[in-house]
Formats: sequence, structure tokens, C-alpha cells
Amino acid sequence: MTPDVREVVDRVLDGLPARGRALVAIDGIGASGKSTFAGALVEHVAPRAVALLHADDFFRPADVRHARGRFSPEGFWLDTYDHDRLTAAVRRAGADGTLVVVEGTFLLRDELVGLWDRSVYLDVPFAVARERMRRRGGLDESVADLLLDRYEGAQRIYHALARPWERASVVVDTTEPARPRVIDPSLAHAAGRSRG
Repeated sequence: MTPDVREVVDRVLDGLPARGRALVAIDGIGASGKSTFAGALVEHVAPRAVALLHADDFFRPADVRHARGRFSPEGFWLDTYDHDRLTAAVRRAGADGTLVVVEGTFLLRDELVGLWDRSVYLDVPFAVARERMRRRGGLDESVADLLLDRYEGAQRIYHALARPWERASVVVDTTEPARPRVIDPSLAHAAGRSRG
């Protein structure tokens, strides 16, 4: 873990109890570095009891996720995640006083925002995230642009409705993953995008 990452993780953890239950959300657009940041946070608190949950493990069945069309941004925003199952899993994981870290998209939406003791919004420009997704691989190239448009469109809906950078306890610019930096919410790339 680089000193920059350690400093940001310390800032996120500041004020949380050293023991006992705490629920932490790591939110951001696709390819903003959520899994990497969550992993660094978990590594940093060892040997504390911690559960790491991934929102992507709480997808609804494909027929539900794609009911509005496979490439529908509204479908991705509204139909992808089973929030009730995710919430139940978070509460179960934290029942014994464990630190629970959840990483995923849309974690600061109305249905979930009140669940967290601490929340982080990882902020990165859409163009950077799209390039990271392409480099990551796993996208069917024949429909890659349609899928990326779906994900970005859903995130734009989320930004317009929830303004997650304003709801987060901490906003972190992850444009340079090895050098994340805490920023004022008003400076978030997302804040600028939502205005226009």
C-alpha cells in the first residue's frame, strides 16, 4: 500500500470505533477503483474482524436485469441489484460486531444511503473509467460500446437523482489510482458532470 493510499484509508477510518460493528460503503462509477480501495481498507484494518461484500454478488436474475432491454441505462439503474438481499447480508455480516465493507455502484441511492456509518465516493471522469473498462477486458467487442453506454447512462441517472458525492462521508479522486486524494465534494468530476 502506497503512503498516499494509506493516508486516504486512515481518513476514511478516522472516527470509526476500533472495535464493534461499523458499516462502510465504497461507491463510485464502474472502474473507479472500488474493489482495489476496499481491499486496501480491509488490509489496513487487519487483524480486526472484517467482512468484505461486493454489490455485484447481489445481482437480480438476468431476465429481471434485462427486462427493459439488455442495453437500457434505466434497466441497469433500476433492475440490476437486489437491495433487500444486499441489506440483509450487510446486517447479518455486522451482527457480531464485525466491520463490514461493501463495495459497489449505487450504494448511496435513497434505498441504501441510511445504512452506512461511513461512506466513500470514488470520483473519476467517465472517459478514464471507460478506458479502464476496455483495458480490463471481458467485454464482447461487438457490443462493447452499447454496454459501456448502458453503464455510463445508468451512472448519469444516479448522479442526477442521488448526487452521491454530496452524500458521501469522504470523496476521493481516483483518477491516479496509486495517488488517490481526498477532495471537497464541490470539486468532484461528478459534480461538474451533473450540472451540464
